Amino acid sequence: MTSQRKTKRRPVAARHRPFGNTGWIVVTAVTIALAGGTCALVSTGPNGIGLPQTEPLTVQSLRVEVKRELPHDTTAYTQGLLWRDGWLYESTGQYGDSRLSRIDPKTGIVNQQVYTSPAFFGEGLAAVGDHLIMLTWKAERAYVYDADSFEEVRIFRYRGEGWGLCYDTDRGRLIMSDGSDMLTFRDPTTFEPLGSIRVTLRGRPLTQLNELECVGDVVYANVYQEEHLVVIDPKTGRVMHQIDASGLLTNDEARGVDVLNGIAYDPATETFFITGKDWPKIFEVRFVE
Repeated sequence: MTSQRKTKRRPVAARHRPFGNTGWIVVTAVTIALAGGTCALVSTGPNGIGLPQTEPLTVQSLRVEVKRELPHDTTAYTQGLLWRDGWLYESTGQYGDSRLSRIDPKTGIVNQQVYTSPAFFGEGLAAVGDHLIMLTWKAERAYVYDADSFEEVRIFRYRGEGWGLCYDTDRGRLIMSDGSDMLTFRDPTTFEPLGSIRVTLRGRPLTQLNELECVGDVVYANVYQEEHLVVIDPKTGRVMHQIDASGLLTNDEARGVDVLNGIAYDPATETFFITGKDWPKIFEVRFVE
């Protein structure tokens, strides 16, 4: 069967992107002041959401320190990855092959799995209580599953594309990406938008935000087709850290695989699990200077 990978996803133009159901984002003022190493950016929209007022241009660089490796299904086009109650959960894409899986983090063996409708391209994944919420790319639907039985519980509807999703436990909200520079905050019980923030890297919009992982006060994100991750302050949208994740696979392992994608955090060990689309391995790592 012909692969229908997302080899090219066109982000919505920043000046003409719809904002939920409320209209259009209008940039009313942009002021750049490089003196002192800051960049002041002001924009307003229907809900008063915009870029941070003052943004330091310094971004701390981190690298990946591998603690161990475990096998990963090379047919798993990873879109979402999370840790819940001692298990890894993964959502995958591709029309006709999108699925939700529970993975043993000690062995990499799939413990349970359910396939979505072949009409939908699976995307990001978040855990909220006893439920797992899985996005779709273009179908504008989020499927809610019982986390234990994998039975479908309900379907949320939303507008636009779905890419990444994570649950901000401390604030009781979902955070969603759509491939643009925007993160949208959503109600976990209704999936209605609560607001949004634009993400910037050294004062410039950072688009292609993909898989997300909420950890404490920050959001870790893959950037589509890039070999690094970013750490975002969701209060300001500023990228605080860039994490170099290049070179994890050998040249032989990298043949025929797709891009880096998938971030899960185990709070008990304070380690992360990262992988990629069709990668042969999942890596348990720490992010260090």
